[in-house]
Amino acid sequence: MTPFQPIKHLQLPQDLKKMDSKQLSILCGEIRQQIIQTVSKNGGHLASNLGAVELTVALHKVFQIPEDAIVWDVGHQCYTHKILTGRFSRFHSLRKTGGISGFPRHDESSCDAFLAGHASTSLSAACGLAKAKTLTGDPHTVIAVVGDGALTGGMIYEALNNAGRSGSRLIMILNDNNMSISKSVGALARYLAMKRTSAGYLQLKDRVEDTLLKIPFVGQGIRDTIVSSKSTLRQVLYHSNLFEDFGFDYLGPVDGHNISGLIQVLTRAKELEKPVVVHINTIKGKGYLPAEKNPARYHGVSAFDYKQGIQAEEGTTFSSVFGQTLVDLARKDPKICAITAAMETGTGLAPFAKEFGSQDRFFDVGIAEEHAVTFACGLAAGGMRPVVAVYSTFLQRAYDQLLHDGAIEPQHVVLAVDRAGFIGSDGATHQGLFDAAFLSQVPGITIYSPATYNQLVYSFKQAMYEAEGLAAVRYPRGQEDTLSITLSGDWTHCSKDSSVLLITYGRQAVETIKAVESLAQEGKPVDLLVLNQICPIPQECIQLARKYPKILFIEEGILQGGIGEHFLCMLSEAPYYGRMQVQGVKQPFLPQMTLAEAQKLCGLDAASIVKRVIELFF
Repeated sequence: MTPFQPIKHLQLPQDLKKMDSKQLSILCGEIRQQIIQTVSKNGGHLASNLGAVELTVALHKVFQIPEDAIVWDVGHQCYTHKILTGRFSRFHSLRKTGGISGFPRHDESSCDAFLAGHASTSLSAACGLAKAKTLTGDPHTVIAVVGDGALTGGMIYEALNNAGRSGSRLIMILNDNNMSISKSVGALARYLAMKRTSAGYLQLKDRVEDTLLKIPFVGQGIRDTIVSSKSTLRQVLYHSNLFEDFGFDYLGPVDGHNISGLIQVLTRAKELEKPVVVHINTIKGKGYLPAEKNPARYHGVSAFDYKQGIQAEEGTTFSSVFGQTLVDLARKDPKICAITAAMETGTGLAPFAKEFGSQDRFFDVGIAEEHAVTFACGLAAGGMRPVVAVYSTFLQRAYDQLLHDGAIEPQHVVLAVDRAGFIGSDGATHQGLFDAAFLSQVPGITIYSPATYNQLVYSFKQAMYEAEGLAAVRYPRGQEDTLSITLSGDWTHCSKDSSVLLITYGRQAVETIKAVESLAQEGKPVDLLVLNQICPIPQECIQLARKYPKILFIEEGILQGGIGEHFLCMLSEAPYYGRMQVQGVKQPFLPQMTLAEAQKLCGLDAASIVKRVIELFF
């Protein structure tokens, strides 16, 4: 065996095939350090990737990628995979504009078998890929890497129900670290905890079979009889198993940081040529002590000094203002409940959970947005005031529940829609550019889009106690910007007796106000209307706008079906003889980039707005 070469001198993944277990362990250490250093500079998903290093190396040792296909659930653990598949030299560009994505993308590499960004989808996609291989005569294997948090989402069970009886060469790796983003919750978490206590199962099964085979004459027959009766074998060896009940063979649990053991169990799973679940136990944050101690804090991080660790909590943000507002109201109103889908910290609900969790008013339902919304509708039907805190990109998953369970017989549920608008370095899978458009199609809903903390507090109180039926308050990631004008109420109008009116809402007010000020300095004054309530659009705003012959509606959201189109439709219900244009996002699947870069690309920064106004109206 040739001496180990540093990772920068390796041809990956080819050279990995030549390494022994000791060399692979050294390689894992180098990869882990590379991930820590890069994420500390660029930000990204740290703890989940550190926990999956040995697993990924073992997968590339046993399987031939991309002929064998790996589908990553969510994609929070794909960094090692990227390093091993020809992207080490570009790994420094992770999550940067023009660099490599923080999630699997097939258009980035053929080794990324399927796009990932949301949870519980991998097994469905893998089932389809495996069936396609069967139908085309391709003998290779498809592997779905699934975190235990994904088992709190319903879609994974739809896939299990179909995949287990498919007969395809399909392996589901259950990466069990007892975490999703927040700590895994519910009956499935308890079930997996029970399975962890049976870590000797595989060795026991092997010893039983070996012993039987050594019995002269009858040993083989007894062994075959037991194997053919799955229910009997399960009862004798490890009582019952959810995955075998779905039709999978089950291997594990095994140590997810033991390279030799992983290679052995993956090789065995590959040889079975049928649906198999390989259950591995890993430590989220493995190899970086601060992340091991606090994996939730080190799940998704901004840049930090990896030698010192993350030192200070983020200052006041839209999320924290929402969280504190909810706590303040809940102290006075015992009917208020809060619901999260495994995002207690990210959505600002940690203070609420701490204060009201013991009163059974806080519910973490796991990665199950569909259940979260209908559960909230049930709470509302029972006389409670439920609030569902969810990221914009994940609310997309519960659209049917909003329509069917929340709107037909209106239930008063408040949606706290975090991360609305451009999302930055997480890229296409996490952009919050659709919620204003799809929520505005829900009959009877009231939607607020505050641009400041004060507006957020006002909007949330309105949604809780003035709106009827479904209500949503959507707000961006991060901190508020200082504005030169005061925004208040459902809308704010600033007039300079111009014939030109700019209309906007939410965070986009920041750049639009800058544009108004720049135009004034150029001797081209324009008037401004900032909406806070964007659905239904207040009739007063429509009447006001009809006085302007020239209107530009500017929004940080999709054009088709967006609030600008709604405004234009309402404006046209009565005779309107002016000219209205809408400036929004034409291509919403934006890759990773900064907020400023996204605004400029889509023509939503102040300079672009100024240019557009002059082209249209001056």
